Amino acid sequence: MQTIPKLDLSHFTQGSPAQKNQFVHDLGEAFEQIGFVAIRNHGIPADTLKLLYQEVANFFALADEIKLKYDDTLGGGQRGYTGFGKEHAKQRNAGDLKEFWHFGQYETLTDFTYPPNKLVDELPNFNTAGESVYRALEHTGIQMLRAIALHLQLDESYFDDRASKGNSILRAIHYPPITQDPKDAIRAGEHEDINLITLLVGASADGLEVLNKNNEWIGVTEVEDHIVVNVGDMLQRLTNDRLKSTTHRVVNPPKDQWNNPRYSIPFFLHPRPDVPLNCLPQCISEQNPKKYEDCTAMEFLLERLREIGLIK
Repeated sequence: MQTIPKLDLSHFTQGSPAQKNQFVHDLGEAFEQIGFVAIRNHGIPADTLKLLYQEVANFFALADEIKLKYDDTLGGGQRGYTGFGKEHAKQRNAGDLKEFWHFGQYETLTDFTYPPNKLVDELPNFNTAGESVYRALEHTGIQMLRAIALHLQLDESYFDDRASKGNSILRAIHYPPITQDPKDAIRAGEHEDINLITLLVGASADGLEVLNKNNEWIGVTEVEDHIVVNVGDMLQRLTNDRLKSTTHRVVNPPKDQWNNPRYSIPFFLHPRPDVPLNCLPQCISEQNPKKYEDCTAMEFLLERLREIGLIK
């Protein structure tokens, strides 16, 4: 497989029963084989995404002293700004060549208090554009989880209460232009995502690569009008490795493109903090015995944030 599969979400949300069943089959097959898929007709207007990308570029163009007003080191980087080199891939010590901003959950829970979102005084449109895309991607993500639930022979609404108003994060990333020969070819080290699923709303330059079953790196290209969706570690854990949390990375561009910055905006869809990540009974068998200890989403998240250097 030299590219990731491409599917039409409207076949699931608006199609005939046959189209819906085919979408569930194709999605499940893709997530079991490579863990990545590109989705079109995802319901998020191109102008909405374009506005956020413009505002993200405006934010990262601000002076460092302004961006640092919104630093969230003490909060583990869960809201606001995180500077260059503070995050690294699991089992790598070198910091990634990126800075980023986190938008978090806007709704409240009765039994858990999320950190408040930080508002950028200098760019009011940045705040509203971020919230708009956050809410849209949460909605699209729930649709994807409904298809995953059916593939796992669960009730279609299995994830609805577990993931709506969840601890999800919209991350706006800036990889700056390369001004001198880099020490290696990697902008963001090879890693897997922590969450249930990730929805990536495009990137302003190529560079994302996915590791397939043959240990070959595949470039994710030609997906401008698609959302790239991949399985995260929480979903792999929940399904006892039936669905694959695939290793991926961001590589440096060809030398003639070093002067171009790269922007990327992934949405990390998390469940609510108290949701158990215990392996599903239907994913445990004599041939596939239980691989993971029981834990909650918050317990697993904190463990992983320590591994990537965002909390001590």
